[in-house]
Amino acid sequence: MQRSLFRKYFSVCCSIVLTSIVILGILFMVFAAQYFKEDKLGALKQNAEYAAELTQEHIVSVNGIYQVVDYKSSLTNAWVPMAKAINADIYLANLSGDVLLCTHRSMCSHKSHGISQDIINKALEEGTYTEVGKMGEIYKSSYYTVGVPLQLSDGRFAGIVFASATAQGLTDFMSEILKMFLLSAFVMMIVTFALVYVVTGNLVRPLQEMVKATESFAKGDFTARVPVNERDEIGKLSMAFNNMATSLAQQETVRRSFIANVSHELKTPMTSIAGFIDGILDGTIPPEREQHYLTIVSDEVKRLSRLVRSMLNIAKIEAGEMTLKPTVFDINEVVLSSIFTFEQTIEGKQLEIKGLDAGKIMVEADEDLIHQVVYNLLENAVKFANEGGYVQVSYTVDPKRTYISIKNSGTGIPKDEISKVFDRFYKTDRSRSVDKTGVGLGLYIVRSIVNLHQSEVIVRSVENEYCEFSFSVATAPKGLTKQGKAISAREM
Repeated sequence: MQRSLFRKYFSVCCSIVLTSIVILGILFMVFAAQYFKEDKLGALKQNAEYAAELTQEHIVSVNGIYQVVDYKSSLTNAWVPMAKAINADIYLANLSGDVLLCTHRSMCSHKSHGISQDIINKALEEGTYTEVGKMGEIYKSSYYTVGVPLQLSDGRFAGIVFASATAQGLTDFMSEILKMFLLSAFVMMIVTFALVYVVTGNLVRPLQEMVKATESFAKGDFTARVPVNERDEIGKLSMAFNNMATSLAQQETVRRSFIANVSHELKTPMTSIAGFIDGILDGTIPPEREQHYLTIVSDEVKRLSRLVRSMLNIAKIEAGEMTLKPTVFDINEVVLSSIFTFEQTIEGKQLEIKGLDAGKIMVEADEDLIHQVVYNLLENAVKFANEGGYVQVSYTVDPKRTYISIKNSGTGIPKDEISKVFDRFYKTDRSRSVDKTGVGLGLYIVRSIVNLHQSEVIVRSVENEYCEFSFSVATAPKGLTKQGKAISAREM
């Protein structure tokens, strides 16, 4: 896969470069050919016009017919240097198409074939005749030809002066141009392909390293990291990948800790249950003690039930399957019902309960989930309150949010442990000696549920004085009861 990605990227870049060079070569050859053609026709026209000027002195009219008087071939001799300079034939045709003079003296095909009357007429009409062809049947291959009318001083035309040069020069010119272009293109492609190879390797290398890192991740090794050498998109991707790796490593640590804690929490009560039941069955435990140990087994089963229920709630929250079903209800009523659950423990520790006379506090939230939050917080408050201490519930209501605080006297939570109390299975050293039945999931579930309600749990604690947990929910629209009906001011 790594090599395939490199080959694909390298092939695409090389194809683009090669295609660009081919298109550039075609355009260059077309423009070069056009330039050569225009340059050649321009030179032929210039020499044809000069030849026409020289010829005007040698034109005489005999009985109304124009004739060329070539004294001792002086006119032809004057044309020859010009014809040789541009490697062309210069010849003169009268208005009937007969060739009168030509620099190509031996076996002159111009005189034997003559000039087409259409060519003569076109030259006279347009003032110049231009052709890339065989001039009828005069030439066997393609020639550049320019014809210039021979106009006398009285304005009348006496003939046409033509200059023709073979088009083979274009072929030779284009052949040389092509050779130079191909050589230059070859050198350029070698240099370009080498640069593309290096650049492609640099671009693909971080991705290759990411692939190697993911293979390490699949084996459980989360220590691999991708070097970040640039600040471009690849660099940002590498940074994001490294952050993801760090997060995966942390999650893996949490997962292993979670499994270890769950295994421990499940193993301990199951071992106790199995031991006591086996003792009852094999008679090791006397009949008069069976009730005592069955009570312990019942407590352990309840503990397992709470653990499983808590784990199911955590699984739903983390999977995003726990959806809110907001209703309007009295949060103080939820607090009161939860307090009654711990009535026996409260009386046993002689705790004072404060803040239950707040009246109706209407909020809008998921009543079942908030009941679980209140229950867990009150359970902790009652459990860790000191003998003869207090548990206080207080409310702060504003138009948008209602804040609920549950505070208990006692030893509190050490500062260095406050940030950890919401971790799964975390129990402070103090709570391990006090809380024998908890599994360390209650506060984690509390925070998760409160977060679902777009709020946070705030912890305040002073060692050997108090511990307080606060959270908020949406305040119910004014004038609504639990069923959504209006209530009177007196009932409020």
